Amino acid sequence: MAAPIRPGPDPRAQGSVRLIGGQWKRSKLPVLEAAGLRPTPDRVRETLFNWLGNDLAGWRCLDAFAGSGALGFEAASRGAAEVLLLEQDARLVANLRAVQLRLDARQVRVEAADALRWMSHHRTGAFDLVLLDPPFDAGLAEPALAAAVPLLAQGGLLYLEARAALDTATIDAQGLSLHRHTRAGHVHAHLFRRSDTAASAA
Repeated sequence: MAAPIRPGPDPRAQGSVRLIGGQWKRSKLPVLEAAGLRPTPDRVRETLFNWLGNDLAGWRCLDAFAGSGALGFEAASRGAAEVLLLEQDARLVANLRAVQLRLDARQVRVEAADALRWMSHHRTGAFDLVLLDPPFDAGLAEPALAAAVPLLAQGGLLYLEARAALDTATIDAQGLSLHRHTRAGHVHAHLFRRSDTAASAA
């Protein structure tokens, strides 16, 4: 029986990013040209997964606003048990599914959905890590943060990229504590932890 044909690179790809750790280290992810698409830089991803401890064995992860899938596939590469990628652009969804097939990433699921709407309707507390990288010009950072908090398991972690650092009042209002923060160029990377008190009250 012939082996299944794996999808090749998308001819519309404008470039690529590489996974930087785990079982698919150095694998390329094609980056399509799309409004607001801005893959997380290698340096920032490396910092994030150093913060997380690199080994995500057993973690349940959500990559909202998935885009190129760089964050979600990186989590899967480092052992996450379940990774859900949300993306509403049909071309990007097809690209993510092609990457999932090429890597045979069985722990990864791609869903075509508006991330903000999906998160607002799935208040499950089911995820150990939620990854948020919304388009900078869409004004989605704070709405996405608010929608994502109820999805976190007790003590769960939430990562957000934004154009500016979030202020203390915004962070406190969501029942979060700032665990780590760094800046690389125009990217402010935040890692929050959900307090046990907030998780219990949800």
